[in-house]
Amino acid sequence: MAHWSRFEKELELETKRLLSHLTGIQDEEDQNFQMALKFTWSNFKFHRFLDVNRHNVQRSINGIHEKLMIHSDLSKAESWKRLTEEFLNSPLPNTEGTKTDAHYSMVALLLHLSDSPSNTNYCERPRLKESVKEDKFDWAKFLMEGEDIDTGPFPDTPEWSEDESEEEDSQQPLSREDSGIQVDRTPQEDHEQHDKTVQVTWTGVGEPDCRAWLEQHIVTSYWVPNSPRFPHSLHLHSNLYNVWDQHLYNTGPLYLPEEKSFVTETQVIRETLWLLSGVKKLFIFQHNDGKVTVRNDVVVTHLTNNCLHSVLEHIAAYGQAVSRLQKFIDEVTGHSAEPCPPGLNPLSSSSKKSSEPPFRTYQAFVWALYKYFTTFKEELNAIEKDIIGKDETVTLSAVLERLSPHLAQITVLHRVFCTGVAEVPSGTPNVLRASHLLNTLYKAIIEYDSVGEASEQSVALLFSLWVETVRPYLEIVDEWIVHGHLFDPAKEFVIQRNKDVPVNHRDFWYATYTLYSVSETVENEERLSDAASGSSGGEQTSSSKPHTMVSFLKPVLKQIIMAGKSMQLLKNLDCKQTEQPEGSSRDAERKSLYTLFLESVQTRLRHGEESPTNTVTEQQTTKKSLIKMQSIVARHLELDDIHDPLLAINFARLYLEQNDFHEKFSGGSVILDRSSESVTCQTFELTLRSCLYPHIERRYIECCGNLMRTLKKDYRLLEYLQAMRNYFLLEAGDTMYDFYTAIFDKVLEKESWQQLAFLNVQLQEAVGQRHPEDSSRLSIFLETIDPGRKKQPVNNLDGLTLSYKVPWPVDIVISSECQKIYNQVFLLLLQIKWAKYSLDTLRFSDLTVAAKKQESCQSEASTSKEPVNQQIHRMFLLKVKLMHFVNSLHNYIMTRILHSTGLEFQHQVQEAKDLDQLIKIHYRYLSTIHDRCLLREKVSFVKEAIMKVLNLVLIFSDRWQAGFGAWKIESIDKMESDFKNCHMFLVTILNKAVCRGSFPHLESLALSLMAGFEQC
Repeated sequence: MAHWSRFEKELELETKRLLSHLTGIQDEEDQNFQMALKFTWSNFKFHRFLDVNRHNVQRSINGIHEKLMIHSDLSKAESWKRLTEEFLNSPLPNTEGTKTDAHYSMVALLLHLSDSPSNTNYCERPRLKESVKEDKFDWAKFLMEGEDIDTGPFPDTPEWSEDESEEEDSQQPLSREDSGIQVDRTPQEDHEQHDKTVQVTWTGVGEPDCRAWLEQHIVTSYWVPNSPRFPHSLHLHSNLYNVWDQHLYNTGPLYLPEEKSFVTETQVIRETLWLLSGVKKLFIFQHNDGKVTVRNDVVVTHLTNNCLHSVLEHIAAYGQAVSRLQKFIDEVTGHSAEPCPPGLNPLSSSSKKSSEPPFRTYQAFVWALYKYFTTFKEELNAIEKDIIGKDETVTLSAVLERLSPHLAQITVLHRVFCTGVAEVPSGTPNVLRASHLLNTLYKAIIEYDSVGEASEQSVALLFSLWVETVRPYLEIVDEWIVHGHLFDPAKEFVIQRNKDVPVNHRDFWYATYTLYSVSETVENEERLSDAASGSSGGEQTSSSKPHTMVSFLKPVLKQIIMAGKSMQLLKNLDCKQTEQPEGSSRDAERKSLYTLFLESVQTRLRHGEESPTNTVTEQQTTKKSLIKMQSIVARHLELDDIHDPLLAINFARLYLEQNDFHEKFSGGSVILDRSSESVTCQTFELTLRSCLYPHIERRYIECCGNLMRTLKKDYRLLEYLQAMRNYFLLEAGDTMYDFYTAIFDKVLEKESWQQLAFLNVQLQEAVGQRHPEDSSRLSIFLETIDPGRKKQPVNNLDGLTLSYKVPWPVDIVISSECQKIYNQVFLLLLQIKWAKYSLDTLRFSDLTVAAKKQESCQSEASTSKEPVNQQIHRMFLLKVKLMHFVNSLHNYIMTRILHSTGLEFQHQVQEAKDLDQLIKIHYRYLSTIHDRCLLREKVSFVKEAIMKVLNLVLIFSDRWQAGFGAWKIESIDKMESDFKNCHMFLVTILNKAVCRGSFPHLESLALSLMAGFEQC
């Protein structure tokens, strides 16, 4: 074989080594070895294989890399890609160039020999390249031997090297995008390096591990346009989107595939959690003008586009609700940054001052929302930790199922927010906003509770919100009824203080406070006087539109108003307070109304919680506790006159289910159990009735009782009321007799009595003798009266007005309006007294003496006329009839009306619990005597008939005193006829009224007048 080339010799040697390795035959002379050698040489020289196809080899390399990526073998895929590229770009012995046929042949051989490379456990081992041995021979010294070299003045200075300068010039700062480190540059350097990109290579020991870790833990930038598609399994279930898209492409001739952004389900879950956490800058979900929308180009590989979007739209609705609630929370908590009021469009409320903080009811509501969202975000964080931990598979459906209770509660919160806050028109006063929000929560509790057990969590959530939101209202009430100060700077309370009326003003009780009545449409606002909370003014408001105010305060609104005004009045009275230091110390230890309410709720819901001590099974323990709790609740309900065994059973069952009342919404130092599920449609109102209203009632009784005692004891209220009856109703008969008889005497003597000085002198003399303490308070005035009204003699007393100066605060009860009614009764009594006095002063002897003188000088013309004695007899009879009428009327007014009604009034005054009740009793008393004295407009015709009789009495008295002969016999006939007509008219009218039963008090007057009536 001398003609063989060197390659052929090396090929033969390598072939023998290959055969020895594969067959295990070491003896080359062996027959089997020679046969295998010939077969191998034959295939080498005469083979039928084509040359290697580098494209197929490259396709196989890429396919293995993609398969490894699909199987998430990222480290193997990276090693495979890097090592094949390194081999194809490396030179081979006896072969020039890179990526030659020899390179691809070797790779193809390895691929044919490999067996399922993706299933092989592979870990790349670091390979150390053989270092080039340094030539330690000093060639410079060898070549410079014998030469003299001038090293200069500094022989130790190293020689300058061009290589070092080039290396220094080639050093550039790392790029921020690759290194993550901010490199400081001067503006000039930054300008020079603006367009340069520096690639950082990984150096150092452990480079593959660090790079692999980063690639496994850094999220693919799926939010960047044209981002690289993530690897995923080729299983049918993992490619449902592609299968469905291909189906649409094959069946729809007009279907045009669109560019989509592929995301993983984990990325969808995380963006869902971020959306529900309040994050706005997201990729899948987008915020546009307060509305959350879903991107149309986002898909996942294992769901169809419609299926994914239906789920995401459902999530977006909850995200929008969370976003609105979070925005409301941010507006209230950071009001200085948002000039608009909470829940309103900033553009629609530009007139509001940016410095005006939200009122306390909204702040309390936001605090309750904030605490709920704190627990909700803790749940979201727990889910995200589960995703990071990868201890179990977390799917989108599992996350939604886990969050379903919270999502239902968010729906409830959003509904309450929309109804109670967002839908309120802009510019609405704070009092209407607060009332509407509290009413919305109140009605929502009742509405959701009517569903039953299906909405227990919603009722619990709403009750916690209501308890937190109502706290400012209860604090305002507590401050008012305890300290007499209505502290409401934001004007959110349903009762507003009118600061134009001071406390020591006589109209304080009527005009100091304004009660807002809120219409259901929130558009109509009416301001009503709180004094009408039980009087005639308040009853007029329930007319055309139904009005509502804070629902839970309706049953005790009157008590709150009375207690608040009474306490404020007490604080300003100069009464003797001997217990002020003790009172201040007690106030420091006093619990607020809100705290008392919460403690009462705890006592009501936890009443009788003693677990059995005997060791029995859990079922038996529950049964015993249920029976015990049922009996306790039944006894408790019987206190409120409620006999409902089923309600008691439900109370007990719901009580046993819950035991953590108030631990989530306690705002102070009081830590209570929460049994919100126990607050049912019936028990919610019962809870208020037994836990809130009694505390207000007790405070009302205490405040109003103190005020009444102070007014009666220190301010002589009862004495002033008695003085009004003494002088205006003539109960002080001897005193007022001296006064009005002086006037009547002046009238009889035909002297002028309408002089103010004369009247006041007579009044002061009469009062000063028996009641000197009232002489300075009592005075009399003459009002100017229309002359047309004084046509009759009885009207001469019109304009005579009595005035009594009532000090503050007694003038709250005895007001100027009351004195006007007193004066009307006083004038009627004077007119009756005048008529009675005129008849009482007539003497029979005066008329008989005058008659004897007339008999001695009788003329012939008088023979045809009625005899003198008969005329005198008729005058005597008419006088007796008139006296009977006047005395009957006088006795009826003074005894049946004034005296009996006064006794009832005194008894009612002693029983009055508050000042408002006393005012109403006094006003009712005046109204009663005003009506029974026939001064009401409705019975004016009866009064006119009586006035005609009284006027007839005065005319009769005047003619009697003029003497016999000063009048004609026809005048007697006319007086008798007029009296008979009026008498008959009154008897008829009064009898009909008594028979109907409409005026039972007139029965005595009717019987008395009927007794003196002559049958014609």
